Amino acid sequence: MSGAKFCWYELMTYEAEAAKRFYGDVVGWTALPQETGDTPYEILAAAGRPIGGMLAMTERHREAGARPHWLGYIAVDDVDAKARAVAARGGDILHPGEDIPGVGRFSVVTDPQGAAIVLFKPLPAEDPPPEMPTMSDIPGYVTWRELLAGDGASAFDFYADQFGWTRGDAFDMGADGMYQLFAIDGETAGGMMTKPAAHPRPEWLYYFAVDGIGAAIDRVKAGGGRVINGPMQVPGDAWIVQALDPEGVLFALLSMQA
Repeated sequence: MSGAKFCWYELMTYEAEAAKRFYGDVVGWTALPQETGDTPYEILAAAGRPIGGMLAMTERHREAGARPHWLGYIAVDDVDAKARAVAARGGDILHPGEDIPGVGRFSVVTDPQGAAIVLFKPLPAEDPPPEMPTMSDIPGYVTWRELLAGDGASAFDFYADQFGWTRGDAFDMGADGMYQLFAIDGETAGGMMTKPAAHPRPEWLYYFAVDGIGAAIDRVKAGGGRVINGPMQVPGDAWIVQALDPEGVLFALLSMQA
């Protein structure tokens, strides 16, 4: 079967205006407000193309204990059937299938180890935008996806089974264990690893392309964020950093320039 692809990325935040300024400065996104009724939502665009969105969380989210975080959307043929399949493999359905008028249908689930993803089926569009490249150095594009799993090996088996992803190269990182690349329809899309013991929970980490890692680090710090890992050079001669935004949300940056 063909592999299910990431198609959208979403920041859930309690501090929408501050987050918009921070990521606009650091990554270069333009925010475009949308008419969404009671819950404010903004589209994040890079190089004139929408790449994701930002949802302003409410007191209802806070009362439920929700924390700010990034979510990745995976395109599937049948949202409800896939949610049931995820649950049957030990995952949880956090938000059952629901329609977004004029947009599509979604469900928020977790994998068996607790990392959250969104299952999504868009409505057919008369003039659909071109498919977002899996890997790109265009500033603002999502260029890598990394799962910090409770157990990397069993996590890979789950995603391979549910979404048709295939195994790529693996790298031995010594005390940090194996770093397993995964491919979608033959194209490398990201990596998976067992999370460090100090990392609080399994979660997906998304890497945004920038036009120079040193200058981007300066922008992170100037905006009130904090670099927690890097800069470091990785295979392919790219430079990366992992960081927390001012709300403590984990994200990462990648550049082909130091």
